[in-house]
Amino acid sequence: MQKLVRFDTVSQYNAFNNHETLHPLVSVLDLSKATPRQHTRMSFGCYVVVLKEVKCGDLRYGRHYYDYQEGTLVFFAPGQVIGVENNSEYYQPQGHALVFHPDLIHGTSLGRNIKDYTFFSYEVHEALHLSERERQIVMDCLSKIQFELQHGVDKHSKKLIVTNIELFLNYCVRFYDRQFITRDNAHKGVLEKFEDLLNDYFQSDKPQTLGLPSVSYCASELHLSANYFGDLVKKETGKSAQEYIQLRLIDKAKEKIFEPGKSVSEVAYELGFKYPQHFTRLFKQRVGFTPNEYRSQN
Repeated sequence: MQKLVRFDTVSQYNAFNNHETLHPLVSVLDLSKATPRQHTRMSFGCYVVVLKEVKCGDLRYGRHYYDYQEGTLVFFAPGQVIGVENNSEYYQPQGHALVFHPDLIHGTSLGRNIKDYTFFSYEVHEALHLSERERQIVMDCLSKIQFELQHGVDKHSKKLIVTNIELFLNYCVRFYDRQFITRDNAHKGVLEKFEDLLNDYFQSDKPQTLGLPSVSYCASELHLSANYFGDLVKKETGKSAQEYIQLRLIDKAKEKIFEPGKSVSEVAYELGFKYPQHFTRLFKQRVGFTPNEYRSQN
């Protein structure tokens, strides 16, 4: 099995890339200073954001490969493992990286809201592709963090560093919003495929065997990570993926309720509910009437 290199601390990642550790919990790296190396699997105990500025090898995350092009940002959260094909060739890393330990943001606004930055759990092939102007903004944010590190640690350092990391991540949220809009070719047909997937699901025996369709199931069938899929649906429809599934579920329920001789319990089981009362509760929340009330009024 290919060797796994672990980076549990910022200093370990710095050492691997020939960088001095200026702060034990955060670092900005110029990856071109690293020595040429072979591809290897890596495990992170920190948050890592990598800006790849030139084509730099095929990176695998999960089942997917991503061939980096100029101006690409990829995000990794603690606990993730990334892998690359080891073909025994050496390559020179290029680009920049921001790495920060979870301990840096404990007790801060960023620490409380870090889970809102869902792109840390996107798949590598869902990376953020930057325009030249966006790349300049990213580099400016990294430069401000680097300035604070080189300035020397004082009572203001942590607040300024964390504030600038938060600013950087908020820009990334904006840039992803732009990418969801502008990368029509990459996203074209996702909602249509989502609709078809749900229609096929409810017309099969999957509700009885698998239960209600989940966001993770739909995302997997569409070859997207759950968070990326959810964010894409939200941008396109204004509704969460779960809300969208429930709307289609209610549409199917309205059809089935009027099938002759079919009880509410039978409708519930056919849609994938384990307990009819859960179906009745959701139906009333969404429609304003219980299934029986809705049937009697139509």
